[in-house]
Amino acid sequence: METEQLARTFLEYFEERGHRRITGSTLLPPPGDPVLFTTSGMHPLTPYLEGRPHPLGSRLVNRQRCLRTTDLDEVGDATHLTVFEMLGSWSLGDYEGPRSLEWGYGLLTEGLGVDRGRLHATVYAGDERTERDTASLRTWQELGVPVEPTVEDNWWSNGPTGPCGPDSEIFLWSGEGPPVSTPTGDDRWVEVWNHVTMSHRRLDDGSLVPLPRRNVDTGLGLERLASLLQGRRSVFECDVFDPWRRLAPALWPLDEPSLRLMCDHLRSAVVVIGDGVRPAATGRGYVLRRLLRRALTVLRRDDPSRTLGDLPSEPVRHTLDHFRQEADPGEVLRVLADEERRFDRLLERGRQVLARPRFRGTLTEEDLHYLHDTHGLPRDLVTSLREE
Repeated sequence: METEQLARTFLEYFEERGHRRITGSTLLPPPGDPVLFTTSGMHPLTPYLEGRPHPLGSRLVNRQRCLRTTDLDEVGDATHLTVFEMLGSWSLGDYEGPRSLEWGYGLLTEGLGVDRGRLHATVYAGDERTERDTASLRTWQELGVPVEPTVEDNWWSNGPTGPCGPDSEIFLWSGEGPPVSTPTGDDRWVEVWNHVTMSHRRLDDGSLVPLPRRNVDTGLGLERLASLLQGRRSVFECDVFDPWRRLAPALWPLDEPSLRLMCDHLRSAVVVIGDGVRPAATGRGYVLRRLLRRALTVLRRDDPSRTLGDLPSEPVRHTLDHFRQEADPGEVLRVLADEERRFDRLLERGRQVLARPRFRGTLTEEDLHYLHDTHGLPRDLVTSLREE
């Protein structure tokens, strides 16, 4: 099943169950939000999850593009991306967690054709302050899905304070042969869908108080589930990466981890540019600049003559179309070219700085901070230049 069909099936399934479709926002949070980028499907809905009535009612569904920099070091494995899409469903004081789990199970097994034998769930086991999520545990047992109680992995919170609650996670077996073990015992169980019952609020002192209205917030990783349904080994092999995987290896012969990082960071940069961000020294622009410089560092590592100027417009256009963006592919390529020229100037300055006697020996943390803060040389670039 291709990604677009999967997204349509999800949205229509919940619309048939009384959910109103809300338009997914850009990567940019609303004015006044301290977060640089939207990190999850629930992010734009935070005011409504905290009690404000939503104009479309108490059952909602959407498709939201997200960006996370917290997972940058994991990008290149089988499941993590910097920019991705999240499918979400919400109950704002309407139905409870068990109904959400029943619908989730029905969508996966009936709507998407997932073999129930490839499913496993986890639920919150409880601790000294909060009770075990017996309702979710009972639901999975009645559905015949293996379930594992955990504590830390199944209590969800959106930061140190604010709404929080027990989380039931759905995993899909990605290995060959019949499933073995449990999600905490074998990483071939891939987490695809979280169902959170927002039942409490965590206060500044860490204490928990019950919320007057319990909400349900679910989030499903679109590319992650698509890759599993398509029988792919990683998210980088699902259909949204088709033009990147087809064109990039011929342009830039790289090992698989480096190729994945390149495709992820360039694709993410295209989406960020498509939402109106431009490279800068601070804020959102710095995140974009960091992505491009990480990609360029990997690209030039074995061959300094490699350049983003070789990138054709096809993968750029494909990415913009997939994320429903109206930016001109030519303009995106011009932004990439301009930033590559800045990177070249940074490399030359970096070589001159690192040639100073102070930096010829082992670099201390103080040295690395100085190089970054004074000369704009990030750690990974310094490491790359010293290996030349």
